[in-house]
Amino acid sequence: MSKIDMKNLGLSQRFLTEATLYTGLYIGRIISQYKNLYKVATENGEIMAQISGKFRFDATLLSDYPAVGDFVMLDRTEDSSGNAIIHKVLTRKSAFIRKASGTSNDEQIVASNIDTVFICMSLNNDFNLRRVERYLGITWDSGAIPVIVLTKADLCDNLQQKLVDLETVACGVDVLVTSSMSDERYVSVEKYLGSGKTIAFIGSSGVGKSTLINKLLGENTLITKDIRNDDKGRHTTTRREIIVLPSGGVVIDTPGMRELGIDSADLSKTFADIDELSLKCKFNDCTHSSEPKCAVQEAINNGLLTEDRLSNYLKLKKEAKYEDLNFKQIETEKFNEMFKGVGGMKNARKFIKEKGKK
Repeated sequence: MSKIDMKNLGLSQRFLTEATLYTGLYIGRIISQYKNLYKVATENGEIMAQISGKFRFDATLLSDYPAVGDFVMLDRTEDSSGNAIIHKVLTRKSAFIRKASGTSNDEQIVASNIDTVFICMSLNNDFNLRRVERYLGITWDSGAIPVIVLTKADLCDNLQQKLVDLETVACGVDVLVTSSMSDERYVSVEKYLGSGKTIAFIGSSGVGKSTLINKLLGENTLITKDIRNDDKGRHTTTRREIIVLPSGGVVIDTPGMRELGIDSADLSKTFADIDELSLKCKFNDCTHSSEPKCAVQEAINNGLLTEDRLSNYLKLKKEAKYEDLNFKQIETEKFNEMFKGVGGMKNARKFIKEKGKK
């Protein structure tokens, strides 16, 4: 096995310090996962590994299990005598989390220990400010730093207007413009790369994530496909994995990011302007709809805030409210919302029953 520069893979002093707590074990980073097996990079090369029986017994949540990007403690750095055994996952500095499938409220780690997230969106039909707000919320919540990458600039004839529109929802976030027709535009992306840096990509399928990664790799490693006529794109990446860049650092190609729930979003940073305006409303529980002296509605009337942005804010807040509820609970919440003027669903039923007697 060939030696691996673990520092280039993101092994920093914080992980090395924590690793000293586990004598007799070796540090590695998970670079891909195959069901219950993990491919792990160690200083002596790549090996296959599985979790120990004790690890499985002690794990109470899906998020306790290793994920792509995790630094883990292993019993060996070579697998000549079978798979290595993972005994510990080191403390994550950032993580993308999604709600596990099914009715449980368990959470699953999609990818971890990411420094910068490139939010990719093409400048043709995929351009959508409401989607940017969602992705920004998810990225801020992960602990990583968002950077917006606008792709396919060669297909856009009103770039400056779109940049102005984007500034209204992404204040303070770096925005990069790239084009499949122009190599020099990719120089702006490279400043976020380098030894020890971990980059992730999120965005709709078909917007150019794989094309961008291929540019950074200098070869067509990833299969790319265009957005379909319905603008939904084709899903091209088959699994999450860490890819080492020739210029230093790594990227995590991340299928399934679109499944991230809104419960994994920090709306306070994405909609800081609306939260700040809310403090000036006359009522603490203002819904920003028809209440008097609503600062949010005043901002809309004065042209300082768009109705679409407020609508998306309220929509995402509602999604977050319902995220952990089952179908029956969601229906109950919706009925309570509908009949809150008469004291909730229980009183509404009582009212309807009494009216029926008459």
